[in-house]
Amino acid sequence: MASLKPRLGNGKINLRELSKDMFFKNVVTSRLSQGNVENFPFNESRFRVISKKNNLANVGKGILYWMKRDCRVEDNWAMCYSQQLALKNKLPLFVCFTIFEQHYLCPTKRQQRFLLTGLEQLAENLKGLDINFYLLNVSPKSLAKIVNKNKLGAVICDLNTLRTPREWEKDFMDNLDCDIPFVQVDAHNVVPLWKSSDKQEIMARTIRPKITKVLSEFLTGFPKISKHPYKGTLNVPSEYSVDFKDAPASIKTVWDVDEVIDVKAGCDEALDTLHSFLCDRLQNYGIKSNDPTADATSNLSFWIHFGHISAQRIALEVKSLESLYKDQVDKYLEELIVRKELADNFCFYNDNYDRVKGAAKWAQETLSHHKKDKRLYVYNRDQLEKGLTHDSIWNAAQQQLLREGKVHGYMRMYWCKKILEWTTSPEQALEFAIWLNDTFALDGTDSNGYVGVMWSICGVHDQGWKEREVFGKIRYMVDYSLRKKFDMDVYCARYGTLTECITGKRPIKRKR
Repeated sequence: MASLKPRLGNGKINLRELSKDMFFKNVVTSRLSQGNVENFPFNESRFRVISKKNNLANVGKGILYWMKRDCRVEDNWAMCYSQQLALKNKLPLFVCFTIFEQHYLCPTKRQQRFLLTGLEQLAENLKGLDINFYLLNVSPKSLAKIVNKNKLGAVICDLNTLRTPREWEKDFMDNLDCDIPFVQVDAHNVVPLWKSSDKQEIMARTIRPKITKVLSEFLTGFPKISKHPYKGTLNVPSEYSVDFKDAPASIKTVWDVDEVIDVKAGCDEALDTLHSFLCDRLQNYGIKSNDPTADATSNLSFWIHFGHISAQRIALEVKSLESLYKDQVDKYLEELIVRKELADNFCFYNDNYDRVKGAAKWAQETLSHHKKDKRLYVYNRDQLEKGLTHDSIWNAAQQQLLREGKVHGYMRMYWCKKILEWTTSPEQALEFAIWLNDTFALDGTDSNGYVGVMWSICGVHDQGWKEREVFGKIRYMVDYSLRKKFDMDVYCARYGTLTECITGKRPIKRKR
């Protein structure tokens, strides 16, 4: 387990003396303490062979790590396994990332710039370890042909539970020579998805004991990636290779959304944000983290989504403060591990993770029953995008999404449920909410995002509540309840939407 220093005489951690440089050094030290990659006792439950061939190809001339989701060198189980396999067989190690059809996962310049900036830093880090990185604009089918032509011994990939990356894997495997094994490593979750459960879980209470039972087995430290001693070059047709300066033009941009100001990509920036969370905000997590006017969340979702930091690294560092903030640590680890891994579970085992028919039977029935209920307000997608509703609180949440690439976690529930209330059907509500999230959230197109929307609109991982118009038995949220809990005028003023206070009375419908 990672250990934060310096410590006081009683063994507690003196966070005031924990400088950023010292924190970074402690993380490196914790990796070195795990021994070298080649002899590290890799837990075989972390990977699964998804090809028919499960032994290293005899004629192998290298190992390829096809990186798709976890874009980092350190604290990456897929990277650790790839290098261990290459070292034990005295083979070169190659890493590639394909930007072919990347617009499905990063539809805007906002997301693409963050992705590419992180990859460029990754390439530099790999270069320092004598590991060649390849940025390729190539289909899965053509990538398989490159692997075949280079007579590689094995291909490793990381896990993404969404449909499009899984389709890429199938296309790749269908065109891979039958004697080359294709192995997948879950580098995103602390407990590997297939280890925590082999089915779709109903809610957090059903997956929590399964994760808790094996958590100590998997919540371990990472070895440090070594300088690779075996050199080699991947033979790639020039038309498939992409230079970073040309990469933005090589990815189709679906929506032209500006970058988020003052947010930087990369692993160092992610560790810097983790350091500030540990020192400044963890102590109030679970106390003020639901308050949209307080800065009490981890702010790490961008870097987790793009794979610039491992959830397991975060968990290790947060857990090291358990003696100081037991309740806050438990609360945060519930969100980071149980809730996040429940989201991956849902998207992996439910192909309709973004459709009404992916909801439980009771939710589909209640939404269908109330589908024709009269809506007091109805907004189109353009009005919602611009925050042109009668509700200043909702408009503030939408402005936060537009400017910062995120909506505060508690506010996102309200933001999403109101879309159900103000659109013509549950199907349209899902369509609009997912489009808004995937387009403007820097961490859009993510299992957490889809499950968040499905929880709000379709009651996924929830239960039936008191029946009402439009919502049926789906959990309801109202503006005056927010105002009772938090100073929403401060939140609205922050995003320029402060208007008259809405009280417990139903607001009067305004003409448009």
